[in-house]
Amino acid sequence: MTGRNLPPLSLHVPEPRFRPGDAVDFADFDMPVAGAVARPEIGTAPAEMRDHSYAMVRVLDDQGNAQGPWDPRLAPETLLKMLRHMALVRAYDERLYRAQRQGKTSFYMKCTGEEATSIAATHALDYDDMCFPSYRQQGILIAREWPLVDMMNQVFSNKGDRLKGRQMPIMYSARQANFFSISGNLATQYPQAVGWAMASAARGDTRISAVWCGEGSTAEGDFHSALTFAAVYRAPVILNVINNQWAISSFSGFAGAEATTFAARAVGYGIAGLRVDGNDALAVYAATQWAADRARGNHGPTLIEHFTYRAEGHSTSDDPTKYRSAEESTNWPLGDPIARLKQHVIALGIWDEERHAAMDREVAELCKAAQRESEALGTLHDGLKQPFDSMFEDVFEEMPWHLKEQSQQMRDERKAAGI
Repeated sequence: MTGRNLPPLSLHVPEPRFRPGDAVDFADFDMPVAGAVARPEIGTAPAEMRDHSYAMVRVLDDQGNAQGPWDPRLAPETLLKMLRHMALVRAYDERLYRAQRQGKTSFYMKCTGEEATSIAATHALDYDDMCFPSYRQQGILIAREWPLVDMMNQVFSNKGDRLKGRQMPIMYSARQANFFSISGNLATQYPQAVGWAMASAARGDTRISAVWCGEGSTAEGDFHSALTFAAVYRAPVILNVINNQWAISSFSGFAGAEATTFAARAVGYGIAGLRVDGNDALAVYAATQWAADRARGNHGPTLIEHFTYRAEGHSTSDDPTKYRSAEESTNWPLGDPIARLKQHVIALGIWDEERHAAMDREVAELCKAAQRESEALGTLHDGLKQPFDSMFEDVFEEMPWHLKEQSQQMRDERKAAGI
């Protein structure tokens, strides 16, 4: 009967602050001051920068001015190129979202509100650095100026789809752009990215890798296995965690956000960790540049938590109004990444509202023309566009006997069915 006078145990179940119908108030959000976080030397030992996993790197203040030691001081042409790429990926998303609603593809995922976490980060990397994306990093391909028509062909699984319809829509692959094939299985790209970085180091190469996942995926075993290898072998890799507050309908508390930051995962593994304002393109660029320089200098990996917000549903299969307040996205205290970068370049005197409106029209027309070209090669409306036999190809260099047997059986059955 030991413990008979102890209070009963209770199980804590995380609960988001706001549910459907709730009024949203972020008045108690502790807004970090832009420019307040120190920028460590590239070779700083992880133990000496623990506080960076709990603070937040911000460069742009509320007036759109760049502040503090993390200001990357980018050239005007770089700033405007990043702004255009962010506007282009948003226009691309809008176009493909509508195409899905029209039945032209089965599935789509937007990155609205998160554009800076891929666009600005990619601009801070070298083109030959290898990127291992999750499924909301189409901005990497946009920033590397990959053809929009090729991306749309993959979404439509049409005759022009280089992947022959074998991947779900939006799971792109572009080896020439150093863009690893997207997988729907969570966090599998993490050990792949670390292994690629280890191989690059073992060869004495100069290329590094960068990998992205959502905060919910940090609960996966692959995430932690990857961090173990990255820490032990000091792999030249940047480990990006996109904390957009929601993993489908599960809020970030279920992955541990109530207890600590996601950047704090770095502390336990003894690697460098940074927490940045993911809606601040300059902060994302600066943090990625710092981590890239650190990796190239053989100082080991860096985990970067990008604190942002998923402004739209998880995918076209999701209805966020069923599990969160509709006011959350409009009241998000860190604002919109495109609007904030636009405010900055206008404040610098290198941009204005008229040119911005013209750019929005231009990228919308660009996406419209690309869609027209891609749809000429087929959409979901048109049925199967790849030869049926192709499902057995491209796995083995020479097709083994059992696949030849299955392929013949398939052809016989289709012939008997009159197909």
